[in-house]
Amino acid sequence: MKKITLPSFLNFRRQSLAVGLDIGSYAVKLCELCETGKNCHRLLKLGSAVLPADAMADGILQEPAAVSQVIARLFENLQIKNKKVAISMSGYSVIVKKINLAVMSDKELAAHIHSEAEQYIPFDIDDVYLDFQDLKTNTPDSERTDVMLVAAKKDVVDGYLTLLAGLGLQPVLVAVDAFALENSFAYSDGGMDENVALVDIGATKMSINILAHGTSILARDVVMGSRQITEQIEQQCGFDPLAAEEVKIGRQDPGEQTACLEEIFAKYCTQWVLEIKKALDFYLSTHTEEGIDRLILSGGGSRIKGFDQFLQEETGIKTEIFNPFATAAVNPERIDPAYVAHIAPEMAIAVGLAIRAVEL
Repeated sequence: MKKITLPSFLNFRRQSLAVGLDIGSYAVKLCELCETGKNCHRLLKLGSAVLPADAMADGILQEPAAVSQVIARLFENLQIKNKKVAISMSGYSVIVKKINLAVMSDKELAAHIHSEAEQYIPFDIDDVYLDFQDLKTNTPDSERTDVMLVAAKKDVVDGYLTLLAGLGLQPVLVAVDAFALENSFAYSDGGMDENVALVDIGATKMSINILAHGTSILARDVVMGSRQITEQIEQQCGFDPLAAEEVKIGRQDPGEQTACLEEIFAKYCTQWVLEIKKALDFYLSTHTEEGIDRLILSGGGSRIKGFDQFLQEETGIKTEIFNPFATAAVNPERIDPAYVAHIAPEMAIAVGLAIRAVEL
């Protein structure tokens, strides 16, 4: 779904790359790339900054001033001059639905989609931005095609736009997290002829996007994430917040609290696996002749020590931790390769936004 955006930005004249800005519930992630040739990019800037607790909730700005300060500091600290930004959204205010319609021209579909969407959108249709993409799944034996429908509440989108405008930034693209993740995978991995499940585990949500030969078949968000584990490590094992985060990803030895930590991991990681299996089972129920070739993990939760191996054992599917910078050139004199390797899984959505050519 590389072309789905919310249709808020029109009448642009030329193309360039914007700064990818992923505003999550735990942190803001930022990535800037430049083109060095056809499908070739160099990493210019990247960074991440933690947000105050409860500044974001389910993809909605709760404390815009606090979020604004964090973004401003990132731009200042990284000395980013590019003011054009691409953002993405998720949460209950964003609806992604695959529908099946009679084949029509793009013009006919654009005229028809508004009335068709009303039955699938749990909000007043006048209160949302709508976009769609024809997946071109019709065959010689069928005059029907699948269409991916996207809707986002206007007040939530406009809240982001107002925040960015207040910082002097120009939003040129609003996308959906799941499809930004798909863009990132297509760019850095190229395995679009396979069947893959992209699983991004953030602080409070897990996004699952199943691709069959490059086409998004299923995209869903699950309200659970790695913050639950951090909080339990603090409460049950007695670590402070910073130490809890380090213990969670295996950078600090839990010492005498090893058993406590293992119990927490077993409980919450098992819940994650069950949700991933539900999505896989749903896909396989309608695609009985095709399996899943790989599971690709990203997000901060993907760095939990041993989770990738646990998921592979439970599903029997090859599982990998995603590196969205696999094909990007990095100047080690400007950006520490160790830092890039460490933060890479968390930058998947930001990279998916940063590689999108946008009309400016």
